[in-house]
Amino acid sequence: MYAVIKTGGKQYRVVAGEKLKVEKLAADVGATVTLDKVLMVTDGDNVTIGSPIIAGATVSATVVSHGRADKVMIFKFRRRKHYRKTQGHRQSYTEIQIGAISASGAAAKPAKAAKAAKAAE
Repeated sequence: MYAVIKTGGKQYRVVAGEKLKVEKLAADVGATVTLDKVLMVTDGDNVTIGSPIIAGATVSATVVSHGRADKVMIFKFRRRKHYRKTQGHRQSYTEIQIGAISASGAAAKPAKAAKAAKAAE
């Protein structure tokens, strides 16, 4: 069983037990967070796609750590104009471990039924 979630403006495919780094979340280390923007849930052959999210579906995760990524150097340069500018950036992240995936809000149409209806037209 896996799900596609949206957090921090990005989409992630998650499986129970997986660790991943997402944009910084306002939660303490060891706390449980609930990610409720679930876009798709797959359980074997049953695929549920939201429009845009599945109402009632949640993914629970535990905060493992907070950190900052490697520094990215931004270098701007204009030749023959005596212009150069250097800037650095480190993005903050939160490492989470995915717990349970709850698809209780499976009120959305299953993907196979939607494809079959579209093919019938």
